[in-house]
Parts: sequence; C-alpha cells; structure tokens
Amino acid sequence: MQLFVPGRICLVGEHSDWAGGYRRINPQLEPGQTLITGTDQGLYAEVSTHPSALVLSATAPDGTRLGPVEIPMEPGRLLEEAQKGGFWSYIAGVAYQAQTNYQVRGLVLDNYQTDLPIKKGLSSSAAICVLAARAFNRLYDLKLTVRGEMELAYQGEITTPSLCGRMDQGCAFGKTPVLMTFDGDRLETRELHLRAPFHFVLVDLQAQKDTREILRQLNHCYPNAETDLARGLHQLLGPLNRRIVHQAIEALETGQPERLGALMTEAQKLFDRYAAPICPRELTAPALHRLLGYGPLQPLIWGGKGVGSQGDGTAQLLCRSAEAQQAVLEILERELQLPGLPLTLAPRQKVRKAVIPVAGFGTRLFPASKAAKKEFFPIVDRDGIAKPAILLIVEEALNAGIEEVILVVQPTDLADFKDFFSAQLPPENFNKLPQNFQACARRLLEIGRHLTYVIQTSQEGFGHAVFSAAQAVGDEPFLLMLGDHIYRSNSSTSCARQLLEAYEKYGTSLVGLRRTPEAHIANFGTLTGLWQDPDRLLTITEFAEKPTPDYARANLRIPGLPEGEYLTVFGQYVLKPDLFGLLKYQIDHNLRDQGEVQLTPVLERLRQQQGFLGLLMDGQNYDIGLPGAYLETLQAFSQP
Repeated sequence: MQLFVPGRICLVGEHSDWAGGYRRINPQLEPGQTLITGTDQGLYAEVSTHPSALVLSATAPDGTRLGPVEIPMEPGRLLEEAQKGGFWSYIAGVAYQAQTNYQVRGLVLDNYQTDLPIKKGLSSSAAICVLAARAFNRLYDLKLTVRGEMELAYQGEITTPSLCGRMDQGCAFGKTPVLMTFDGDRLETRELHLRAPFHFVLVDLQAQKDTREILRQLNHCYPNAETDLARGLHQLLGPLNRRIVHQAIEALETGQPERLGALMTEAQKLFDRYAAPICPRELTAPALHRLLGYGPLQPLIWGGKGVGSQGDGTAQLLCRSAEAQQAVLEILERELQLPGLPLTLAPRQKVRKAVIPVAGFGTRLFPASKAAKKEFFPIVDRDGIAKPAILLIVEEALNAGIEEVILVVQPTDLADFKDFFSAQLPPENFNKLPQNFQACARRLLEIGRHLTYVIQTSQEGFGHAVFSAAQAVGDEPFLLMLGDHIYRSNSSTSCARQLLEAYEKYGTSLVGLRRTPEAHIANFGTLTGLWQDPDRLLTITEFAEKPTPDYARANLRIPGLPEGEYLTVFGQYVLKPDLFGLLKYQIDHNLRDQGEVQLTPVLERLRQQQGFLGLLMDGQNYDIGLPGAYLETLQAFSQP
C-alpha cells in the first residue's frame, strides 16, 4: 500500500492551540482556534505488514537513504526507541501506542521520497507520525476516522521528546483547510469548502529560530495573566484571534483572497505588538519582516505572515494569481536567494461524469430481454410519458449536474443505444407527434450529445463493467448508477443530487444507503459503520457482499436501527478514480467470486485505504431486473 501525508501550515491562529488547552485550569480563557491546511509537499511511503517488527527506511529531502533499521514490536523496545528522539523515534512512538491500544503486529515502512522541508514549521514530525498511524490503521483495519488517526499520531509523538501542539497532526486532513477549536482537552474540527483558488508561496527564510525558547517564554503568561504583557497575549490569543479566524473563514468560503491577505497582514501586526515583546530575541524576526516588506513583492501579493511558532523560520505569502505565484517564486530565487514552495488551495474537484453499465444480458427477464434490453423496458413517468428505463436514469444524472454520461455497452447493443439517443425521427413520423412528444424527441437528441459509449467485450461481473470505463473517466471522481435501477426522491432534490451535494461537502467516496429487512440482505451489498451525522451520514467500517443473516447479526448491526434491519447499497455511488487501480489489481490477479469480478470487495479495499461514507437516501430505488420487481416499479410509478 502506498501512502502520502503532507506537511501542515497554520494560516492564522498560531499558538492558540496550547493557549486553549489552559482552559482546563482557567475556564475564563477563550477556546483556541486555528485555521490549518496541508501543503503540496510531504512524505511518500510504501507500507506492508510484518509479523513481529518495525522495519524502517527513509529518504531525506536531499536524497540520502537512511536505514533500514529493525525494531522488535515489544513495548519496552518501542518505548526506548521513542524516547531517544530523532526520525525513527516518531514511528516507534506511534507503534508503541498502536500496540498498546490495538495489539497490532509489525510494520514495514519505506519512506521512499520526502519533498517537505524539515524543521521549518511545516510539521514534518507530525507528518511522519500521521503516516505511521495511517499505515497501522489501514493495514490492520483499525477502523479509525481521520480524527482517530490524528489522535493516535498525537499520542505517538508526545511519547517522544517532541514538544508538538495539538494542531500539528492536522496534516491528516490533507490539503483541505480545517478549523480546529481547542477547549481544554477537547478538540473539534470542521473542514472548510472553498469557492475559489488561493495561491500561496511558502518561503524558507534560511535563518534560525528557537521554538523551545519561544514556547517557554509565551507559556509563562498562562494560565493566569499577572502582567500587562501577559494580559496582551491573552487578548491576542483570545478575542483578537477569534475575530481574525472567523473573518478568514468567511474569506475562504466566499472566495475573497484579497480579504484573506489583509487579515494575514493584520494578524502579523497584532502578533508583533502583543507576542514579540515577550520573547524579543526570537520573535523580532528580522528575516521575516525583511521579506514581508520587500518592495518588488508587494504588487504580486495580497498579504503575508509568519508560519508556526513565528520567528525567522518560514513565511507564507498569499499571491494575487497563479501567474503572480510564479513571479514571486522567481523573485525569491533570483533576488533574495530564498527557496520557495508553491501551495494552491482549490475548490473540491467537481463530479462531471457518470458511469452506467448496461452490458448485461437480462437473464432474469428472459425471454422479454431477447426482444428488448431490460434498459429499454418502458416506465410511465410522472409527466405521463412512457420512457425506457435508461432514459429515466440518464435524465436523473444530467438533471443532477452531470456533464457527461458514459454508457458501458455490449458491442451488439451499441447501435440500439445510439439510434435511440442520436438518430432523428423521419419527418413524416416526427410531424405526427403531439407538441409535447416533439419536444421529447428534441430532448433525446440533446441528451445524446452528453453521452459517451464504452464497449465491454465480455461480461465478467459488475466490477469488470465499471473498470471498462476507466479510460473514459480519467483521473476524476465519478457518479456510478445501475442500468436496471430506477430512482425516485421523496423531495425536490433528486437522489443523484443528494449524493453529489454530500461529496461536495465531504470529498470522500460515498455510497447511497437504504434500510433493508434481514430476509432480503442476501441479495444486496450490506455494510456497517458509525453514524457521523445522526440518522443520515455513516462512516462505513465494513462492506459485505450478500451476507448471510448469521454473519449480518454478528458483524453488520447498526446502532439505532430496529432489530432485523440493516443498511444495504442503494445503487448510486460517488467514487474517487483510485477505484480503477484497485479494480485493475483484482483483474490482473484473477480475484473473482463465482467467476466474476465483483465491485464490493474493491469498495472495501478503497474504504481501508481512504475511508468511505454512506448517505441514507431520502428516496427509493426500484430494481427492474426481476419480473416481480419490474411489476412493483410499474405500480409505484403509476402513483402520483
């Protein structure tokens, strides 16, 4: 398994993580709040299980190979290694916590590439801790959420001599801006959703700072303010910080980089006023202020400030555009001889494509399926028009905002689909149609312009059909719908749109869910998990393909559902393109169930690697692949 964990920068709100922690002692303090995000750079690793040891190797940023070293998975040895300090100590600390709490076995971890600067305020130590925590979580299926991985990483790092703060492990969220709130021992997180790109440059100031000294001096002002300097710091990390953070959230979520840049500049001035006098030797920061005031940069940036504990470590500049970002990097190298790293925060990638496999034979509907494919069986829609099932499904996708629908078809059926969606009616037939049917005929041609066809030469299972669309989908998230399922929402928001909106909010692969009695779960993919949003959104912890009732009772119960009821797959998914690599592995290694490449085992693998959410749909789906179910569909659609 390959993993990547980025570094972390604090956009605004530095130091308020530990300041908010003092609310355990002084509840009059305000909770700390920070806005963090991951970097474009980070640590890359290949990981696998080991029966009894940590086997570790790494590549430094300059390309130097380190290791391998082998540490037995024995608590005493792991703790001893963790307390030594140094690179291996972070992984050993996480391993000690993982073994203590979860009784895992060993781990082989090769950090084969590192492009993240070390000891520059970008949380490189936290990144390696999160990398180790994620490796244990996914290899041993500990079913930890991102927050759970953060906690395991934090506990691992504080097992070492590191003086990390609670926000450092926020790199676990990746390159998503996150609001972190620190209230004593309680940590809350909220992911932000951008409306526009923000172009940063991170600048290595090539100077020195003593983070330990900065933290030691600032911590003298807590938990109680007994001097004017301490009272000023409490004001800075309390109400002033709260205002800056909340205005920055609004700027990020409404797409206002100019406003965010001004807030960054203001935050730096406030820090210089209230915090720098407490540790002037480290926080006067001449290199940082020389950069922030450098004339040639001013027309290219909206603002800037220090990073992390501040001082002369790293700076962040918010550029006016992608072109300005490149110009800033060139000025840094040419005029200031300072290395810079680009960081672009962009809105979550939109789901533009849908995949609908329609290459099945329709065995259960024979001999009717010999006369017409089941996807062409008619359904009378709410508008009173008799439509083939495939038209209803494609219309749902397009009406939800999908731009391109990819139909996976048999070679012999391609002409039928193209004829239906793209061939014009002869004029004599078109002219016979009532006006509303003529509009429908024109609509069919318009729909046809949004369709792409992919040929599946042999029918080798649902997973194989989905894999056939890999090249057409490319490196994008996509909506997957079944070709023999009709969907009807209970509200004005279609079922497909419900899923797309959830993906836009959470950015994680999703599957639609429905509640199903135990007597029927042997016919469906079934799953279990923990409610993230009560009664609607589930963090999935296991997929099971058509389980037996005994297995379901033992492993798939969902808190809050009545006895004998489970959650099964609804027939709509939003999936990240990483799915195709996992499907390719299944196909290349001939991993089949009853001769077919199934999708559910691959969804389970994707869940283990990236996490997976389930959305309880506000609507129904109707399977037309069985005679009885087709009849029920007709009856349901006959109702208003």
